Amino acid sequence: MMEILCCPICKGDLTLQAVEEDESEVREGTLFCAACRAGYPIHDGIPDLLPQKTE
Repeated sequence: MMEILCCPICKGDLTLQAVEEDESEVREGTLFCAACRAGYPIHDGIPDLLPQKTE
């Protein structure tokens, strides 16, 4: 799936930093964009690719 994912902000490539995984998926971790330095959490195997709101 990593081949089709890109950063929703800048369309840059994402790298995976897995914290917990099983034999078929990453359960916890982060997708990181080196181009714009955005991070996207993965919880329970679901990546949250919504841009984070700044306040």
